[in-house]
Amino acid sequence: MRRLLQLGKTRQRTPSASEQPTFFTVRLYGSHSTKKRSPPPTQHGPTRGAGRRHDGGRSGVCPPQDGGLQITSMETGKNTEDHLKAHKMKKKILRKQSLVIANAGLGNGMSRHQLHRIVDNYGVVETLLMPPNKPYSFVQYESTEEAKKAFDALNGKEVTLEDFDQNIVLYCNFVGKVFWKNSVPTSLPPDLKVIEDIISPEEERKMLESIDWRGDENTQTAQKTLKHRRVKHFGYEFRYDNNDVDKDNPLPGGLPEICIPFLEKCLKQGYIKHKPDQLTVNQYEPGQGIPPHIDTHSAFEDEIISLSLGSEIVMDFKHPDGHTVAVMLPRRSLLVMTGESRYLWTHGITPRKYDVIQASELGQKVGTITADVRDLTLKRRETRTSFTFRKVRRSSCNCIYPSVCDSQKGQQRQAEPSFPHNEMEASELEQQYVHKVYEEIATHFSSTRHSPWPRVVEFLRSLPEGSIVADVGCGNGKYLGINRDLYMVGCDRSKNLVDICGEKDCQAFVCDALSVPIRSGSCDACISIAVIHHFSTAERRLAAIRELARLLKPGGTALIYVWAMEQEYKNQKSKYLKEKHGSKDKEEESSTGTSQRLLDDQKHDRSSQGSACSDRLLDDSEDKGCAAKPVADSRLPVHTNRTSFHSQDMLVPWHLKGGIKKKGAVVDEASLAGCKESQELSPVFHRYYHVFREGELEAACRSLDCVRILKNYYDQGNWCVVLEKL
Repeated sequence: MRRLLQLGKTRQRTPSASEQPTFFTVRLYGSHSTKKRSPPPTQHGPTRGAGRRHDGGRSGVCPPQDGGLQITSMETGKNTEDHLKAHKMKKKILRKQSLVIANAGLGNGMSRHQLHRIVDNYGVVETLLMPPNKPYSFVQYESTEEAKKAFDALNGKEVTLEDFDQNIVLYCNFVGKVFWKNSVPTSLPPDLKVIEDIISPEEERKMLESIDWRGDENTQTAQKTLKHRRVKHFGYEFRYDNNDVDKDNPLPGGLPEICIPFLEKCLKQGYIKHKPDQLTVNQYEPGQGIPPHIDTHSAFEDEIISLSLGSEIVMDFKHPDGHTVAVMLPRRSLLVMTGESRYLWTHGITPRKYDVIQASELGQKVGTITADVRDLTLKRRETRTSFTFRKVRRSSCNCIYPSVCDSQKGQQRQAEPSFPHNEMEASELEQQYVHKVYEEIATHFSSTRHSPWPRVVEFLRSLPEGSIVADVGCGNGKYLGINRDLYMVGCDRSKNLVDICGEKDCQAFVCDALSVPIRSGSCDACISIAVIHHFSTAERRLAAIRELARLLKPGGTALIYVWAMEQEYKNQKSKYLKEKHGSKDKEEESSTGTSQRLLDDQKHDRSSQGSACSDRLLDDSEDKGCAAKPVADSRLPVHTNRTSFHSQDMLVPWHLKGGIKKKGAVVDEASLAGCKESQELSPVFHRYYHVFREGELEAACRSLDCVRILKNYYDQGNWCVVLEKL
């Protein structure tokens, strides 16, 4: 039986030099005060960037007396000398003329304005730090004498919190040093936009007046009084019991007439592509909110827009991996959610009476709330009314986030292939979920493959002039022309990818990676980049490595890259995980379509889920704790892109965009652009992956007696080895 070549590398770029995360340790020291202390404050657990609500009673925390608070930092991978330098260069310091004041923090209802008025009475305040969600603050005076004066006056002093009419007791302590790091603004979730001043104050007034909240529940507008807010529906009623709409039972009257000019404006300015036919109006009083949620995929189309009237609000967005972003929605602004922000991230409003916001930009600033302790304060909420417009979906959702898509979950249960249990099943799985897929997506795939990975380039440029090199699984041939002093030849299982190599004047041919038609011992070097993780059993993965060794001359070397299970390694996230929250490199910024494809594909080349630690023949791998357990029904799960891996074998979605399919079979993009069902016409393909645990690739290589490992390393979410033929 003709063997199959496992190809189609989804290559990711290696990391830029450095940016190691900094971790902070807080250490209190000194004897405790004998003063009577108040109980700790009630905590309401707000999300990142938001304050806690104060609910009455004397609340607070008393710090140690006659001591200090020191926040020190430890930087991963730095020695002591570098650590000290980092303190001097990156951190700012509060010295002994500083105080920590407990019960005077954003977390228990103290605003920056009120605290500044209090501490300003005792001297010149140079710095006032208010950490988010904490019941304490730090104040630095111009002199030690002023700090002592403030300590004597404020320690044990009872004050009344503004707007709460609650008395609290302040407790103070001197601080030796406080280090803090300047905060970097957080990026908005991908595909999220906020447009300021989309309507005028007069238009806002008219829209608010058009909503009549008087009376009881109304059938025509499906008015509801919910636990946390009041709601009206127009066009179609959204049913909270099943999180769906009755598409065959529209409400009488349609959308309010006053909304039509606004929607036409949004269409004209390109904020939306389809005219909405459903409207939900929510009214939030201070202290009310809405739980985190994703609007049902099958109920509504991609675009969801929400108009904020009456007051600004902080909305919390959360990625499945736990990353949260607090976004300020100014009054009269329009929130536009599409793509990832609409389909993958939850959004919600934490029920509280105050929001933590930037003090320097009170009221009207679009963007995320940065945890800058020098510039945070509380902003009291007011009554806010939101107009949220959607387009009812008439067909199933075919998005690239199947793990959170209600349309695709049922389909997955029927279509998910099982983990192979023999050679025939493995071959059939790879044929269906690797080879056929790359033939279909070759042109699109190649359009996302531009930047060679630096350490692969380094390997190729280190080879002697005139070396014969085989790129087994060459894809679109992006490594074949790196070093003109080498004689390089590529091979790939995909004919369409090999044709693309030919268009670049690169030497490549179609073959199987398990049976390469090159004479044994004829190559000085080989590379296999993001290929072997497409083989579905340990035996076939080992056979692919053995085939590379066969091609090498004695003393020849091979470089192998495979996708790693560990996308966070030594306290650092891979670029695959980092890129999901913001920074996109220049290549990704070249076009909207390309950037999405790159991000989607990088996820693919490092994603996977499920095998029961299938490398049973590699006893050495057990030393590394291959702890994945078999899935009960052995079905391969579909991975959610841009998230960490939870098991080793899986299917990774490839969303074919812009009509790019096989060479010579391009769908008319213009016809898709104006079609309501354009999203449904873009097919989603699924590729099989096995991600490698730490030590697994080395164990496979050590099981061969014809090679030795010269080097092994981790490179931005990939496990890598350099082999030498003995």
